[in-house]
Amino acid sequence: MARPATKRDYSLLGRDAQAAVANGLSAAEWYHTDVPRKQMKELMKREDAPAIRDTAIWLGAMAVLAGLGVFFWGSFWAIPFFLAYGVLYGSASDSRWHECGHGTAFKTMWMNDAVYQIACFMIMRNPVTWRWSHTRHHTDTVIVGRDPEIAVMRPPDLLRLILNVFGLLDAWHATIDMVRNAFGVISAEEKTFIPESEQPKAIRVARIWFGIYAVTIALSVYLGSILPLMLVGLPRLYGAWHHVMTGLLQHGGLADNVIDHRLNSRTVYMNPVSRFIYWNMNYHVEHHMFPMVPYHALPKLHALIKDDLPAPNPSILDGYSEMIPAFLRQLRNQDYFLKRALPPTARPYREDLHSDVMARAAE
Repeated sequence: MARPATKRDYSLLGRDAQAAVANGLSAAEWYHTDVPRKQMKELMKREDAPAIRDTAIWLGAMAVLAGLGVFFWGSFWAIPFFLAYGVLYGSASDSRWHECGHGTAFKTMWMNDAVYQIACFMIMRNPVTWRWSHTRHHTDTVIVGRDPEIAVMRPPDLLRLILNVFGLLDAWHATIDMVRNAFGVISAEEKTFIPESEQPKAIRVARIWFGIYAVTIALSVYLGSILPLMLVGLPRLYGAWHHVMTGLLQHGGLADNVIDHRLNSRTVYMNPVSRFIYWNMNYHVEHHMFPMVPYHALPKLHALIKDDLPAPNPSILDGYSEMIPAFLRQLRNQDYFLKRALPPTARPYREDLHSDVMARAAE
């Protein structure tokens, strides 16, 4: 029988945030697989060519699909083109802002910055806010009360997860944040991770975005057609499903409040199309262990350190076959999570740090 659990407080200003700091979980020293320095230096080498190629394919495909969607607008044939356009707009942008935010996709920094700004607009994530939010996500990954990017709380809100397949809640909250920032208001939680010197930049970006959306809406009204919004804005909704599908696999159903990414992150083998859209973030344990390794080198990193990691899920479907039952079980017992099994060749967990967590896993 599961022991009674205190409801987790996911607020960055609440009880669990204070406890994480007091217990040494915040900004702790995380476990890393040993990699020879020479090999790690080679893996961390930045290049322009792979990202230029992939970005040209991404934006070029978007332009072609948008053109075909506009050409066939009003007929059935517009639907498949806009559906594909939506995935590249509302899902591929998620991985692009992420990788370019790390500054590792391109060797040339202005290229990282340019793609980062474009992708942030598409996914409706303020580039200033989310740069600092994601920094916190990496220092305090799935530490309750510290990580502002925990996608699935415990117990999980299944209705929220379903609605976000269509981007409904995320886009709604992003719109509220954009309007609030555009009027010069930085929230109390945002102030916990955005330096004061950066806050005016977040406000300025929000005002620019607000203006772009206002012009797009006005153009739709003037034309008496939602076509402009099908190109700008609405793809964040109808194209969100792929980034939600892959994003939930990153940490869903796994341990929280541990400082070993092998316990709280999941690597999943995916098909080539999903890997392109996701920019190899399916190698998620590897990415969290070594976030400065570019996306195009993650398969090599995986091959190098896989003997120290839990076995990857062989497919997206397999990942969901273990994650969904875990979510359902967490509705009854929020302390439940999936414990990752390490191969015999792996270094063991630090039981001194994770003994309470592992005990709960056995219940």
